[in-house]
Amino acid sequence: MTDPGVMDLYVTGGLLALAFIVLLWAFSLIIKDASIIDIFWGPGFVLLAFVYFLGSSQPLNPHSGMLLLLVSLWGLRLGGFILLRNWGAGEDYRYQKWRENTGPAWWWRSFFKVFLLQGFLMWLISAPLALAFGGPGKDLVLLDYIAVFLWLVGFSFEAGGDCQLMRFKKIPENAGRVLDHGFWRYSRHPNYFGDALQWWAFFLLSLSSSLSGFWTIYSPVLMTFLLVRISGVALLERSLVETKPEYADYISRTAAFVPWFPRDDKNR
Repeated sequence: MTDPGVMDLYVTGGLLALAFIVLLWAFSLIIKDASIIDIFWGPGFVLLAFVYFLGSSQPLNPHSGMLLLLVSLWGLRLGGFILLRNWGAGEDYRYQKWRENTGPAWWWRSFFKVFLLQGFLMWLISAPLALAFGGPGKDLVLLDYIAVFLWLVGFSFEAGGDCQLMRFKKIPENAGRVLDHGFWRYSRHPNYFGDALQWWAFFLLSLSSSLSGFWTIYSPVLMTFLLVRISGVALLERSLVETKPEYADYISRTAAFVPWFPRDDKNR
């Protein structure tokens, strides 16, 4: 069973996540841009990680310090990247469409459909962090080193893939073309794969604190499912097939999520 103190930490994190989401929603009404929720998705986890750490009774130790560092690097990089990518572009087209379809009621429906939903998911997925920081302080063990290795691989794919895509899109001649080199040669969505892998690493870091926390495996499973089936791969590819003529061929030879050698390389 999980320590009652961990559950108290987790509930506190949920209340803070709710307050954070309400403030963010109110700000979105002022600037008329619901897509700001995307910018604060990663930093929201960083906030929860520090709440769990500061609310625990343990001092900073190698394990908690490593987890704080890795969560912060993941969340702040992701938030900064989305902020830079969206700067000056206005509200994302998905939220614009919802706003148009909903009409005058969007101001309050956006709270439930966008902000409260993502806030709940943020809190739900953060369970391994509460478990890790709420457990006894300790030095790093073998499982931690395995987790750090997975995190490094995941961070490389996510940050590297995002960087390559941003550079590719800045070249006017690439409009309508498909990025199929670098990380994108081995996966159609290396950034999403890297994101998911980092959450599996966070789960392993929490598991090294307490094996009783195996129940939080739902967290990386849910994050992976969201990235593949809901907000990531499935949603993006529906539009890419229609807007990029080369994308069907790219699909035929490139792994969708988990990186692998392109199919045309196997025949060489």
